[in-house]
Amino acid sequence: MGDSHWRLSRADRRVRQGGRVSFRLGSVSRADWPAVKAVYEEGIATGNATFETQAPDWEEWDRRHLPAARLVAQVEDKVVGWAALSPVSSRCVYAGAVEVSVYVAELARGVGIGTGLMTMLIRESEGAGIWTLQAGIFPENEASVRLHLRMGFREVGYRERLGQLNGAWRDVLLFERRSRTVGV
Repeated sequence: MGDSHWRLSRADRRVRQGGRVSFRLGSVSRADWPAVKAVYEEGIATGNATFETQAPDWEEWDRRHLPAARLVAQVEDKVVGWAALSPVSSRCVYAGAVEVSVYVAELARGVGIGTGLMTMLIRESEGAGIWTLQAGIFPENEASVRLHLRMGFREVGYRERLGQLNGAWRDVLLFERRSRTVGV
């Protein structure tokens, strides 16, 4: 995983067991891509984060995601998470509705990084005129379900056997969050 490998210090391990870790949020750049990709690959490897089976190259990732709200979380200058937005449709009527992606490195889960990324993602998306955030989540990804509910998303659908991942049919829960300030 290159530069994304990091170890929690002894003090951070104590904090992780019952609290939060200090981290910094910034914008994803091309230079961050190897570490962002490594975090993405960790999520893919769980089998519960996405239908994707491999991370794309930078050019494909860059093409798929909106320029607004591309975020990276760092602990001690090491990338431990990222978040970005993807359009849900090319039709202009859906310009304010986007899909959310939030990924946190395994060693950094459960310490507030997902909440920090999502908080900033919401703020930046509203600044870009986006009124609806949506997410499709496998029911088995309980941490992601909890994060989205905590951040004001509501479950709006259940898509049974939506697609296959590694030969197995997977259900997907559909969540959305409507802005209270944009598109009201």
